[in-house]
Amino acid sequence: MDNLFEEIGLSTSIVEGLKKLGIKIPTEIQEKVVPLALMNNDIIGQSKTGSGKTLAYLLPSFQRTDTEKREMQVIILAPTHELVMQVYRTITSLSEASGVKVRSAAVIGDTNINRQIEKLREKPHIIVGTPGRTLELIKRKKISAHTIKTIVIDEADKLLDVNNVKVVKDIIKTTLRDRQLMLFSATMSLKTLSTAKDIMKNPHIIRIDSKIEVNPNINHYYFTCEQRDKIEILRKLVHAINPDKSIVFINKSDDINITTSKLKYHKIKVESLHGTNIKEDRKKALQDFRLGKLQLLVASDIASRGLDIKGITHVFNLDIPEQSISYLHRVGRCGRGSNHGTAISIVSPREVSLIKQYEKKFKIKILHKSVYKGKIVDAKE
Repeated sequence: MDNLFEEIGLSTSIVEGLKKLGIKIPTEIQEKVVPLALMNNDIIGQSKTGSGKTLAYLLPSFQRTDTEKREMQVIILAPTHELVMQVYRTITSLSEASGVKVRSAAVIGDTNINRQIEKLREKPHIIVGTPGRTLELIKRKKISAHTIKTIVIDEADKLLDVNNVKVVKDIIKTTLRDRQLMLFSATMSLKTLSTAKDIMKNPHIIRIDSKIEVNPNINHYYFTCEQRDKIEILRKLVHAINPDKSIVFINKSDDINITTSKLKYHKIKVESLHGTNIKEDRKKALQDFRLGKLQLLVASDIASRGLDIKGITHVFNLDIPEQSISYLHRVGRCGRGSNHGTAISIVSPREVSLIKQYEKKFKIKILHKSVYKGKIVDAKE
């Protein structure tokens, strides 16, 4: 890809700022999105995790922000605290590096709303927030929805699902009809796409096809047992392996606390991560995990979004992911860089067929293992 940032319409100051951040060449999603976004088009963008989607919407939003005006101009919605703060930090870094005086604020639930209101009195140009808190602040007239020129929905597959779509639509309704709407996601179901089209004006759909790549540094194992015995097998595996840092994935958020409590009963150093965590509890759990005070972090796919933690050695699937691509996203948490990792799935007999599907789809070998006298051994087929 030879196109430089200047050639896709970005200002010299933004380009220089990107260079200071070590970013010199646009990714494919950035190259296709930025020119269209600068022309005020509605956009649906899909590309894999790590492909540069955040800058794809931030760069044109930066350029189109009138920094001379003391008014709110962009709302960016994200599903988790971590993702909100990640985007907010990127805005801050880009503003400092480029010298473009874009002010921003992060608004998230389960935190002191009065502090956020104080920050909003400064009339930040860009607001990054979780949907519930953002709508609450709009209703309180602390966010001036009538001055918003652009709304970005990050992780659209999550924010347009049945649990979140009403709040997102309510936010959109508070803004003027001629505002720009941009949606981005790593995956985009037909239902999400249909919902998106209903709330947008002739959107440009940009899909970046990417080859499915499996990290060769990850070993894949599966263990079989009855559904009711899964926690017991996990307990035995933790004692047999004694992992430094590992994530246990659960499909349903409702089961996270139950699983965590059962593991704590067995004296395992574990905490949970889910959408209803109080911010301080969530922050402490992540800090303890990073510092190695916890062996396990129990989370759902949604709760783990936006996490970037080094040194994860093992990923346990206590529940098999509902979508096959989620298997890759989960196991990709371990074995990063030149490190090795191990992905372990604990499955019931009827779930073995899913393991075989993953093997075929991703061209990997998932070895059948057992725990015998505190050691991991090959399973007797």
